[in-house]
Amino acid sequence: MDPHALPRRVLPSRAVFSRVALALLLFAGGAGGAGCADSGSDVDAKPGAAGLRDPYFPKLGNGGYDVRHYDLTLDYDPRSGRLEGTAALTARATQDLSAFNLDLRGLTVESTTVDGAAAAVHRAGREVTVRPRQVIAEGAAFRTVVRYSGVPQAITGADGVREGWLRRPDGALAIGEPLGSTTWFPGNHHPADKAAYDITVTVPKGYEAVSNGEPAGERDRGGGRTSFDWHAAEPMASYLATLAIGDFRMKATRTPDGLPVVTAVDPAVARRSSALLDDIPRIVEWGTENFGPYPFSSAGAIVVPSGDLGYALETQTRPVFPLGGFDETTLVHEVAHQWFGNSVSPATWQDVWLNEGFATYAEWMWRQEFDGVPVRESYENAFADEANWAFAPAEPPDSADLFGAPVYGRGAMVLHRVRQAVGDEVFFGIVRGWAEKYRHSNASTDDFVGFVEKESGKDLTELWDVWLYGDEKPRRP
Repeated sequence: MDPHALPRRVLPSRAVFSRVALALLLFAGGAGGAGCADSGSDVDAKPGAAGLRDPYFPKLGNGGYDVRHYDLTLDYDPRSGRLEGTAALTARATQDLSAFNLDLRGLTVESTTVDGAAAAVHRAGREVTVRPRQVIAEGAAFRTVVRYSGVPQAITGADGVREGWLRRPDGALAIGEPLGSTTWFPGNHHPADKAAYDITVTVPKGYEAVSNGEPAGERDRGGGRTSFDWHAAEPMASYLATLAIGDFRMKATRTPDGLPVVTAVDPAVARRSSALLDDIPRIVEWGTENFGPYPFSSAGAIVVPSGDLGYALETQTRPVFPLGGFDETTLVHEVAHQWFGNSVSPATWQDVWLNEGFATYAEWMWRQEFDGVPVRESYENAFADEANWAFAPAEPPDSADLFGAPVYGRGAMVLHRVRQAVGDEVFFGIVRGWAEKYRHSNASTDDFVGFVEKESGKDLTELWDVWLYGDEKPRRP
């Protein structure tokens, strides 16, 4: 995320599942459909937890199952704001399940099935509890289909920033960090549960519907409506899912290495953003040289007028930018997130400094290489900024501080201190190794500390105590 133009965010810049594979996954659950447990284990079956006890959002996410794939079929009317959706979740039980929860805000659940059989549903605020007819055995694959509808809403986080389903003058924009994805589809919305996605969106003819991954088809549905299919093969945390509906100029190109680059731009900002959009292949190539292989099967961007959104966000493969926050540095920041944050995702929201520290450090590296500003100078400027010392980057005081200045600036300073301690050769080996080891998975601060010390052969306890966890600013940078 880039905190441009946000009053609370003070830094200057914010395994493939085809449909055939899904059928095989379901078949692997056995002839019992949901893998119903034998009568002896029914007694031991329990409901999955209603939250994953995240340090900042304890009720976010759900226990007892692991989603492997989301198949979302959506129909949106921009005039009324009404959304009709069907969410098919393919998952595997991690315990004997008598019931399980889904996260969903506001929208009405009309029906739910588990492996084709109607399931009982209980709604309590943002929690939807699904009780299948039969116990789902631990290790069994199952498919839940939820039909839902309503007028999705934006939400305002503890930091005062709007996210979720944002109505635009001629459409909508779905933005999810950290909680916004719960406003437009049901699921397991903690970043620890990543999945592949297929998203089909039907809108009035003349509108575009843009999402993550690659375009997988466009169909005339009759009655003046068009459907757009998008396929995101690599695992994705739900907060990184996006959907933009409206009048967009679409462009599909490729990098010199053949990577598809798909961009969508509001016509009102197309002329002013064209040069930066053309720079995406160069930034992806630069990131590949510094961080290792690009982790996804496409790249791109969505650009909207500044009035639609107050910050940029690293939505997977297709970062979203308001024109006012769309500059070269911000573009570098959000592309760097494809490695750090999107491919290597936080284990909990307390680990978000790993997203933002790496992306901010990428900005510093880019400025040195292309603008002649040494990384050392960026580091010293960050050190001098008192906002970066408001709290320890690995321990934000509460959810309102998750995207505060220390998470970005001091997070990047932590990385620079590691670089100084281990030397350039070892440091960049650590950066590439980190992206490789945790590719398409989740990692915590403890994972990072352990990885750095193992790869460097150094005990860096003092560094972590002062720069990552310390409360006081050192005397000198």
